[in-house]
Amino acid sequence: MSARSYEETGLAPGGQALDDTIRVLEAQAYKGPERIPCLRAGEADGKAYLDLCDPAWRAVEIDADGWRIVDRAPVAFVRTGQMRPLPEPEGGSEIDELRRFVNTERDEDFHILVAWIVAALRSRGPYPVLVFSGEQGTGKSTVSRLVRSLVDPNAAPIRAVPKDDRDLVVGAVNSHVLALDNLSSVPAWLSDALCRLSTGGGFASRTLHSDRDETVLQAMRPIILNGIPSLTDRPDLASRAVTVRLRPIAETERRTEAEFWDDWSTVAPRVLGALLDGLSTGLRRLASVRLEKTPRMADFARFATACEPGLGFETGSFMAAYAANLADTTETTFEADPVAVAIRDMIRAAYPSGWHGTPSELFAALNLRVDEGIKRLRLWPQSPASLGNRIDRIAPVLRAQGFIVERKHSGVRTISIAPAPKP
Repeated sequence: MSARSYEETGLAPGGQALDDTIRVLEAQAYKGPERIPCLRAGEADGKAYLDLCDPAWRAVEIDADGWRIVDRAPVAFVRTGQMRPLPEPEGGSEIDELRRFVNTERDEDFHILVAWIVAALRSRGPYPVLVFSGEQGTGKSTVSRLVRSLVDPNAAPIRAVPKDDRDLVVGAVNSHVLALDNLSSVPAWLSDALCRLSTGGGFASRTLHSDRDETVLQAMRPIILNGIPSLTDRPDLASRAVTVRLRPIAETERRTEAEFWDDWSTVAPRVLGALLDGLSTGLRRLASVRLEKTPRMADFARFATACEPGLGFETGSFMAAYAANLADTTETTFEADPVAVAIRDMIRAAYPSGWHGTPSELFAALNLRVDEGIKRLRLWPQSPASLGNRIDRIAPVLRAQGFIVERKHSGVRTISIAPAPKP
């Protein structure tokens, strides 16, 4: 408003005049229809829309018949100061053009990555947490930036871990994609917060400078993590995550940052067009897709399966890759949990037909079988009550290892753990 006033009158309005004008405009807004604001992605009348974030406020419209660039979308897009324009998509290309920019270890990892990107282009989740893993020199940060540039370009595409869940949610509310870089671990509070953001959840806190008011922030966002160690040690996060492993980049393959991004800038419009082809196919086929088995992130799995023909993938290839990915993640999560490993070893060595007893008895039995170094670990429970809570958390990974886990609360609390009968 200040700029428009200066252009037309040669004068800049004072602060009080600006405040008064804004209040009048806010009052006028109540006379119009209520609209839901959308950040980067939105939906209306069965069509998906993607804000290109260019000065002309153009958007991409995607439906079952294809995609096209429109001058105005029937979606109330909002923008933040950190958002940057998407490349203008070009049609007629294949998703394989993306391969030479993402050094995935296996074809299954590439399928998982592409499926995640297509799902992230929608405004509707839930979204699995995308985790890039690999040793030093595998380009995890670069690939994280590249993937975000296809969905939600930002002035700071990858960021350090925030200090608490409030800062995390503020970041999520102000961008469509949340990307955290170079994590050495995922503490409990962050794991829980990421789970809520992945599947949708609210965060409430006291309003600043107020004793009575409450501020509630709610979001569901695509999330990218990268780091060298395993970042999915907690079972609840592992069940919501997909892990893409990157192979080391040979010295003969390395390029300078300038060469890499210059090359990518010419390819990115074609890759985005290929992703939009897959998204259109997914919208057309989604209603007819039925899964034989329903995984935890069922909405993601069903939509990714619907997109397969539009991405040039063979029928069933995504679910095969997803099942293998979940199995690998579950195995890694299991091996990282000392309680789960101790229970497995105890059952196999001393109770092949199964163990039954109270949490106190299980606590004593496990403490007799592990050495002092394990007991001093932060992850080792320090009481029967904490062990009982831990059993609830690790039950899914124990079942994946072939055990039946049951807890009963009739009078006396008991735990039963036994090998599942062989089919």
